[in-house]
Amino acid sequence: MDHFQYRQGRLCAEDVDLEDIADSVGTPAYVYSTATLERHYRVLSEALAPVAPTICFAIKANPNLAVIATLARLGAGADVVSGGELATALAAGVPAGRIVFSGVGKSADEMRAALAAGVLQINVESEPELELLDRVAREMGLRAPTALRVNPDVDAHTHDKISTGRCEDKFGIEWTAAHRIYARATSLPGLDLAGVAVHIGSQLTDVGPFREAFRRLRDLVFMLRADGLVIRTLDLGGGLGVPYGNEDDGVPTPADYAAAVADTVGDLGCRILFEPGRMLVGNAGVLLTRVVRIKEGSTRTFVIVDAGMNDLLRPALYDAWHNIVPAREPESSAEWSDVDVVGPICETSDTFASQRRMPPLAEGDLLAIRTAGAYGRAMGSAYNVRSLTPEIMVAGSRFALVHERVSVDDMLARQHLPPWLVSRPSALTGSTIVPAAGKARSG
Repeated sequence: MDHFQYRQGRLCAEDVDLEDIADSVGTPAYVYSTATLERHYRVLSEALAPVAPTICFAIKANPNLAVIATLARLGAGADVVSGGELATALAAGVPAGRIVFSGVGKSADEMRAALAAGVLQINVESEPELELLDRVAREMGLRAPTALRVNPDVDAHTHDKISTGRCEDKFGIEWTAAHRIYARATSLPGLDLAGVAVHIGSQLTDVGPFREAFRRLRDLVFMLRADGLVIRTLDLGGGLGVPYGNEDDGVPTPADYAAAVADTVGDLGCRILFEPGRMLVGNAGVLLTRVVRIKEGSTRTFVIVDAGMNDLLRPALYDAWHNIVPAREPESSAEWSDVDVVGPICETSDTFASQRRMPPLAEGDLLAIRTAGAYGRAMGSAYNVRSLTPEIMVAGSRFALVHERVSVDDMLARQHLPPWLVSRPSALTGSTIVPAAGKARSG
């Protein structure tokens, strides 16, 4: 359930008409619902309550400060995968003691920042990383709270580009080597080894792979404990799918997921960490976009909108399906037809929907691309030198701009011509080239 509904024929975010937001800030623009974020967090935490969960929101899904702060005030921690995400989580008010630092390529500087902040745990994914973390911690006079991320070689049966738990994936320590490496890690003086972690992929629509991975983790815990090794925490990652609207059998509920957790690892006496991302924010966001024009091709009708793949990459990158609806509710008598909804980017891949059944549309109509709260603005770019999309947060009848649009002027102001191109005539036009902003550096 989300809080984007038609009211008297107008699509609203909670109590705010989306047309009012579009008129205020322009399009394209992302809009997030506070009530939806709160509901999703509450439903998940209540389902997992029997295992006393520590829920760490995966910042990579949506790094907006207002989104993170909303979840932090409900008790959420954060799962971060870069120094930038760590700084963002802290700026949003997430206590360092509820932050988990994951990722395969942590630098020494990122490790220092995490240790200086006092994070809950650093998930290590290779032997060289173990050695580096040990060295950095000892140099700082600290012991790093550490968990070993294990690759259980479980196929999540999700999109190939978001599967992370197979033996051919770059993530985690091989299942067959985990026992040996865990034992070695306990001997490194700079590490305080707390437990093991696993994450097998994103947008899972079946709890079967979760159960398989968690059972493997359970077996590992028994083997390690049999050798006298201590396991205090289990980090079960995230990955629970959300409904985009095209699933044949729906997706598992938080209750289904919680049952898989309880049945497999619920009796191990460990602190259990979770790293949900999409599940908390996916359905809490929409991307607003206006129709630029309708183009009649020889075989297809193209609805060209002002949002592009630079604003929402998922359809181009993952062949992802998003429901697209008009801000004005269609009349019951409207004649629907198949159209392609496309953006203005100079790529054929800049397509949001192919042969999608849509009501009659015209230039200027406002559309909402739904379930865009996860991996939407987070993956945005300025490709084709397009401005970066603003973000708006709604709470009841109020809305606020929480991330300003980054304009082309803003981007040009950060570029500088080198000295040899400043104040020289152009060979083609004879005009003088001057720097866009700032002073060129000599050198």
